[in-house]
Amino acid sequence: MNSLRYLSFGGATPLLLLIARLMIVALFFIFGLPKLTGFSGTVQYMTMLGAPAPTVAAGVAVVMEVVAPILIALGFFTRPVAVLFFFYTLGTAFIGHAYWNMTGDAVQPNMINFYKNVSIAGAFILLAITGPGAISLDRR
Repeated sequence: MNSLRYLSFGGATPLLLLIARLMIVALFFIFGLPKLTGFSGTVQYMTMLGAPAPTVAAGVAVVMEVVAPILIALGFFTRPVAVLFFFYTLGTAFIGHAYWNMTGDAVQPNMINFYKNVSIAGAFILLAITGPGAISLDRR
């Protein structure tokens, strides 16, 4: 029989799930606070992107980047919020980083950010599947 086993984190799993939750949402919270404090600028940015209903889009961005990360960090309604984050992150990839419509120096950084968002969306699917762990308000 093969003596190699999958890596088991044992008793550290709840703490590692907490750390992973915090790491996944840190980016959103850091960049969401300025969207909240400079809301009119966020609306202008959404208008520039061509987002439908820019004020509503800015409001959704603030909720998803300020309120939702707090819920994930606390481990409250983690699975449904992670699924919302999956769709939000993919949406922002396609709306905000459409590198295939760009030229010149804009292509490379937007391609990187597009695929970064796709990767983060994958992390949210994993979080929705695994749940937040024992160190959470959900305790699952």
